[in-house]
Formats: sequence, structure tokens, C-alpha cells
Amino acid sequence: MGQTTKSLNEKQIAFIEKQKLYFVGTAAPTGTVNMSPKGGDSLRVIDSKTLAWLNLTGSGNESAAHVLQDPRMTVMFCAFEGAPLILRAYGTARAIHRNDPEWAIYSVLFPESIASRQIFLLDIDMVQASCGMSVPFFRYESDRDELDKWSAKQGEHGIQRYWLKKNQTSLDGFESQIAEKSGLKIDE
Repeated sequence: MGQTTKSLNEKQIAFIEKQKLYFVGTAAPTGTVNMSPKGGDSLRVIDSKTLAWLNLTGSGNESAAHVLQDPRMTVMFCAFEGAPLILRAYGTARAIHRNDPEWAIYSVLFPESIASRQIFLLDIDMVQASCGMSVPFFRYESDRDELDKWSAKQGEHGIQRYWLKKNQTSLDGFESQIAEKSGLKIDE
């Protein structure tokens, strides 16, 4: 049924580039496993062995905290139209923050947003393609604009205050290093 390879092929890259929704899975050695749906124009295939995705501000910061504990990450795509397919990219990830030198290299690949929190780079170790015959058909209508509206209302300083209040630790209490890596002072 499933086929595994060490990297993405051209057909898989074309499939990924058409997707409007993908899922990111992370876990620390202990505690909760996190699975986050992602959308918008937030993922890039850098090459057959590397994915980059833009992590926008949200109610938690599980991926960042988990990757610091254990860099394992899985990114999953599902065909919701056309031929059935589930595609998973497994590998090791790291977060790039606004103050990191690599931010300038990768941030230009994505639309500008004050909600931009981190960019994750996934170095792919294995790709698995499986049937996905039980995944239902869905139609894409549009991207949501609530995060854009909320972010604009908060402004850059409001977003940073939110990071300090809501994004410093995971559900299990693991540090995300958002304040340190973004150059924010805890008492702001």
C-alpha cells in the first residue's frame, strides 16, 4: 500500500504546491502530541529534502517548544479532491526566529505579516505516500481573514505582548524561547 522514499519527487512537489491545508505533528519525549492544521500561503518546498513553513501567531506555540525538546516533525498532506493520496514528510526540524540571521533568507519567501512568529525548516529523512481512499472530498472556498484582522488590530507591540503572555511555554510547560529568540524582554 504505502511507498517510502528518502526525498520528494517532482509529482509529490507539484501535489504539495497545490494544497490549501496541511498538518504539522510534533512531540516532546514526554507529554502531549501536537497536531496543528496550517493553511494560507505558509509553506514552501525548498528542495526535494527540505520544507519551510511560516508559523503565524496562535493561541499556543507547541511546535516551537516541542522542537527544542525533540526535533522530530511530520508534515502531512491529504488529497481532498482528485485522486486519493496521503503524503507525509518525516524529518528533523528547527525554528528560525526574527533575530536569527537566516530569517532574512526565508522570510522573503512568504507574504509579509506582523503575525509571523517563526519559520520552521524540516530536513526530510523519509517520505511516505499512501492511498487515502477513505479521506472525504472537500471543496476549497477561501482562506480565512480573521488572523489578519486580529493582527492588524493588535499591532506589532500587541502581538509581542501576546507572545509573552500566551506563547512562552507549551501545554506541558516546555519553554518555546519565543521571548529570548525574538529579543523581547519578559517585563515588557
